[in-house]
Amino acid sequence: MNKHLYPIPSREEILGVLRTNKAKLTANDIAEKLGVKPEEFDGMTRRLNAMERDGQIKPDRSGHYTLANQENFISGKVNSHRDGYGFLIPDDGSDDLYLPEREMQKVLHGDKVTARVVGTDRRGRLEGSIIEILERANTHVIGRLLNENGVWVIAPEDNRFSQDILLAGSPGKAKAGQVVSVQLTEQPTRYAQAVGKIVEILGDIDDPGMEIEIAVRKFGVPHVFSEAAQKAAAKLPSEIRPKDLEDRVDLRDIPLVTIDGEDARDFDDAVYCEPVKIGRSKGYRLLVAIADVSHYVAPNDALDQDALLRSTSVYFPRRVIPMLPEKLSNGLCSLNPDVDRLTLVCDMVITQDGVVNAYQFYPAVIHSAARFTYTEVAAVLGNTKGPEAAKRLPLVPHLLHLYEVFQALLKARHVRGAIDFETTETYIVCNAAGKIEKIIPRTRNDAHKLIEECMLAANVCAANLLETYKHPGTYRIHAGPTKEKLTQVRNFLKQVGLFLGGGDSPSASDYAALMDKIKGRPDSPLLQTMLLRSMQQAVYSPDNIGHFGLSYEAYAHFTSPIRRYPDLLTHRAIKAILQGKVYEPKGIDLSLLNTSISNSARKQLIADKAAGKKKIEKDPTIWDSLGTHCSANERRADEASRDVEAWLKCYFIKNKLGEEFIGTISGVTQFGIFVQLDDIYIEGLVHITELGADYFQFDEARHELRGERTGKRYQLTDKVKVQVSRVDLDARKIDLSIVQPAGSSAPLWSGAAEKAKKQIPGTPVNKSAKAVKNASKPVVAKKSFAAERQEKYKGASSDARVSSVKQKGAASGKKTVSATGKATGKPVKKRR
Repeated sequence: MNKHLYPIPSREEILGVLRTNKAKLTANDIAEKLGVKPEEFDGMTRRLNAMERDGQIKPDRSGHYTLANQENFISGKVNSHRDGYGFLIPDDGSDDLYLPEREMQKVLHGDKVTARVVGTDRRGRLEGSIIEILERANTHVIGRLLNENGVWVIAPEDNRFSQDILLAGSPGKAKAGQVVSVQLTEQPTRYAQAVGKIVEILGDIDDPGMEIEIAVRKFGVPHVFSEAAQKAAAKLPSEIRPKDLEDRVDLRDIPLVTIDGEDARDFDDAVYCEPVKIGRSKGYRLLVAIADVSHYVAPNDALDQDALLRSTSVYFPRRVIPMLPEKLSNGLCSLNPDVDRLTLVCDMVITQDGVVNAYQFYPAVIHSAARFTYTEVAAVLGNTKGPEAAKRLPLVPHLLHLYEVFQALLKARHVRGAIDFETTETYIVCNAAGKIEKIIPRTRNDAHKLIEECMLAANVCAANLLETYKHPGTYRIHAGPTKEKLTQVRNFLKQVGLFLGGGDSPSASDYAALMDKIKGRPDSPLLQTMLLRSMQQAVYSPDNIGHFGLSYEAYAHFTSPIRRYPDLLTHRAIKAILQGKVYEPKGIDLSLLNTSISNSARKQLIADKAAGKKKIEKDPTIWDSLGTHCSANERRADEASRDVEAWLKCYFIKNKLGEEFIGTISGVTQFGIFVQLDDIYIEGLVHITELGADYFQFDEARHELRGERTGKRYQLTDKVKVQVSRVDLDARKIDLSIVQPAGSSAPLWSGAAEKAKKQIPGTPVNKSAKAVKNASKPVVAKKSFAAERQEKYKGASSDARVSSVKQKGAASGKKTVSATGKATGKPVKKRR
């Protein structure tokens, strides 16, 4: 709390005055500009002395103050950790700066600050001290209302907020335990917690859909359309008007169809195929008609502004947060059957070998002949005389033509060497209360692949059009694997007798060739997982570098403008090209755009800087800003979706405490193994201290934990029997423990890769630097084994203290993992 009995200017206010005044200022000048009263002057002078001591300001001989030399200062964004400490992520891409808990008391996650290096912590990391808070990132916080010893506080649902928020005034109609949204009226300082007032009562934590209400606010997902956007949507017509058909090709006599999932509500693409002659050879004419969203959403109008802020639709179990109002997403822009709809069409001529021989884009009007599901189309393709085919007999020949062009495109896919990972996707089935009833694998049939190949072909044509006319746009780029990732995956492959070609710059075909070799091997799932983890994340950028995974020289998103803003930008660019113009986004408030980049991208920038690689400097264009913004909001949507799924999974499994399951090891770390339960597709953590009476060394190259005394191994894709030991709903964590078979200390089924490689006896195990360091420590024979083990894993495990109000479920002293599979390593802390 404030040591003075009267208010004095904050450090931020003093720094602001010095920054905005070019002339040097005396203490009296500063007091005058800040309205300091005579009786408050002594307190302000003490603050000036403290700021001088901390290196924030410096006086000259005449007593005039200026800002201190800021060359040694680092500006960036605060990234908080649930345990109270945090890091400063520098704007210049340099190494992160560790911020201890005492520094984090002044800020909240996401705040932009300036700090200076004051030394190193006990782990050798650069440690910083916050000098100035440049910008506060949080105006509202979502959390649980608690009454602690008569004091009302809000415990944030976001674990990156380690401080509770003090409630200003009474809680009103809100009750203890309810989830509320608070508006911050006072930000945290060195001496005081943040203070806020309740502006929204969301309800009880177990209310249906509450996990979604929390997630959209927790991750800052816009979920309520602005009043202006709602008014603009209301003014739109309910159906197509005659004037909308001007300058459009009439395709209403063509039996285009939509093919989507059973639960789909918006249909933004329709397809049609017919055989044609290309010279003397057989070919295909493929039409991909995409909803013409740009006809209704004009640049910078209210609908466009809301769509830009969202950038993407966000999909949750039983609910969608759409990018566009429902009148557009499920109405005018949804290609529903038996109604006229405006589209932008990619009309392609494709050879028998799947090569796009020619293409053209044009605005059109269509009349969808049918709405198919993937299951229905797969049934028709599997039996053209079956009951599903009989229902849609006139359309069966067209579906068969689509299947033929799919086979041709698939052939081209194999020729160019695109990577095709065979992963299992799951689908959450919810009950009427919005909670998980069951989790089932989603079967991907030929109908899914057919539509995917048609969309890929259209997207490639869109990118090619942008390239041909040198029109700027947002390409979907996918860089090749980094050198570090390549080294890791090759070290692993070497141990199982496999090799990834391509040298320092492998192509997608090198990956595809290796994928063909591992099919049918017992360790195929493990190897595929390793190859997948070596890949980078695809992003949006105006600088086309191609798409590594799909093996395309140019690729752009065109086919989903209802739910992706980059597709809408591509539509506008294509229309500009067709009209002989250039589309340049204008009037966008850049301060509203999301500028964050992924952790992997940031690490790569740091690695490149350390290696002396110079990035080509250029002034960022609006297209650069939009690419970064859309990529960041895509990640935000994914994080929100994963958070909801993780909560639902924890809620689902909390009633299964003590039950045993067979699972597959899906991740191996220094602190334990992640196990996905085979029957219910939920993942949890077995902490290293739960693996048995042994010391376990982490072998990063083999993705394995190996016991020093017993030789027991836990490796990626091994089968183990586990018991659900703890569930933490608030932190989205599930703890598991190994169920040891009677008289056995090994996994149920171990080492697919071990069996495949048949390691020569005596071959040394590659160990990580940390593992080697730990292995070199002497064993103190006089200590009990339990004491030795506790000491060895000190820091990787800690006592869990659980708030009796907020925390429900059994407490455990183990590090836990989120149900998304992300290691957290956080002991549950009692709210202070």
